[in-house]
Amino acid sequence: MKDEAIEIYLASANPHKIKELQQLADDAGVWVNLRPASDLGGMPEVVEDAGTFHGNARKKARVLRGLAPPDAWVMADDSGICVDALSGAPGVESAYFAGPEGDDKANLQKLVQAMSAVPTGERGAHYLCLLLIIDGEDREHAFEGKCEGQLAFEPVGQGGFGYDPLFIPTGYSETFGVLSAQIKQVHSHRANAWTQVCNWIRQR
Repeated sequence: MKDEAIEIYLASANPHKIKELQQLADDAGVWVNLRPASDLGGMPEVVEDAGTFHGNARKKARVLRGLAPPDAWVMADDSGICVDALSGAPGVESAYFAGPEGDDKANLQKLVQAMSAVPTGERGAHYLCLLLIIDGEDREHAFEGKCEGQLAFEPVGQGGFGYDPLFIPTGYSETFGVLSAQIKQVHSHRANAWTQVCNWIRQR
């Protein structure tokens, strides 16, 4: 722990997300300590019905802010995959594309089916991540990161999660399901957004 680091509570129950973002901050030389929502008693259930990435992230951040000390910083994210041929869908519904009872496998299979007749050259897509920070003075700061690419015709690889086995980032010929975690950590939408956060903190 860095005694002079900014502490930010993350509105998530996912330990992998905290570890990934903390590593990115450390690599950037930014003094940030990310703390899980469990340190505030756990992340309450939030209905993500705002209709936008920004709105959903804000809802989650505000809920956690209500549990945090008055001068604490909190951060929430909302992310998903946006497919050109589907007019941006699944978008904010990425986690529930196959329905409220669906899981990653069902969501992935539904996207494969929805894109089955779309030819090469029209399979563009991007991942988007919206990070929203509420600082100790209750001011909101939003950062948006993207990762451009295209969709394969079938899932390839066991790495990553969600739609990663179908997503081929620009500049590569393999999916995130095949590419190393190190490559994803550099090029992912979350890494892009978090790099902006690190630059902003560094300039403060």
